[in-house]
Amino acid sequence: MSRNEQRRKDGRPRAPHGPKPPARPQPAGTSTGWDAVAAWYDKLVGESGSDYHRHVILPAALRLLAAQPGESVIDLCCGQGVLVRPLVEAGIARYTGIDASAQLVRAARQRHAGTSIARFHVADVCEPASWADGSSDAAACLMAVHDVADIDALFSNLARSLRVGGRAVIVLMHPCFRIPKRSHWGWDADHHLQFRRIDAYATPQDIEVTTHPGKAHSPTTVFHHRPLADLIRAIAGAGLRITGCEELLSHRKPTSHGPHGRAERRAAAEFPLFLALAMTKNNG
Repeated sequence: MSRNEQRRKDGRPRAPHGPKPPARPQPAGTSTGWDAVAAWYDKLVGESGSDYHRHVILPAALRLLAAQPGESVIDLCCGQGVLVRPLVEAGIARYTGIDASAQLVRAARQRHAGTSIARFHVADVCEPASWADGSSDAAACLMAVHDVADIDALFSNLARSLRVGGRAVIVLMHPCFRIPKRSHWGWDADHHLQFRRIDAYATPQDIEVTTHPGKAHSPTTVFHHRPLADLIRAIAGAGLRITGCEELLSHRKPTSHGPHGRAERRAAAEFPLFLALAMTKNNG
C-alpha cells in the first residue's frame, strides 16, 4: 500500500476499501524477482487466499469461469495455487498451474501434494511453451495481469492454451481507480464527501511498489499500469472475446459514524477495487 493512501488528509483512517491487496512480484531473474518475496506472499495468501481473495476475488472468478465437472483448467501466474481447492470441489479433471517463481511453485506443490489432478510448472507465462497446446477447457489469471510486463504475450499464450470456444477469466486491480502512487483518497469537508483522486491514468506506467513500507531494505515489486483500452486491445488481439464484466467492490464495512461514516459507505459503494473479465476463444 502506498504511504500516500494510508490516511486521509484530515488524519482519519481511509475508507474500508484497503489496504490494497499486494501486487505480485516481478518474474524471476529481474531485480525485483518473485522469489525474493515468495515466503511473505505465501504467508499472506496461503492455501485459501487473503481476506480479499476469499470474499471478493475468488467468488467472482469462480462465478465467471463456471468450471464444469470433467474439465481441464490452466492457471497462469498461479502462485501457491489458491484456485486448486475450489476447482477440485467443482469436479474438474485436471488443473495445471504455471508460475515464474520456483519458490511459489514449491509452496504450491507442498500445499497440494495430496491433490492428484494438480500439476505445477515453473515457467514464464509470456514465453512459448508446451503447456499452451490448445487442450484446456478454461483458463484463469488472478491478480497478476498488472504484474506481467508483456500483456500481448500473456494473452497470446492464454489463448493458445485453450481449445476453440474455451473460457477464461482474469481479475486485476481496477485500472481506472486503483493505481499505486497515482490514486488516493481525499475528503471534501464542505460537502462531506470522500472522493477518489486520480493523478494519472492514460499513460502506461511501471510503478515500483515497496512490499513493506517503512522497513529498511524492503523488497520491491513493479506494478504495470495500463489504461483500460490497452487491456481490451491486447485481449482482442489474442483472439479472445469478452463475454462478461464485473467491477468488484470492497466487502469491508466502514467503522466511522456521522458524516464520515456516510461518506465512506457511499465511496465504498461507488469505487470498485477490482475488475473481472470473462472471455472465450474465437473460432479463428
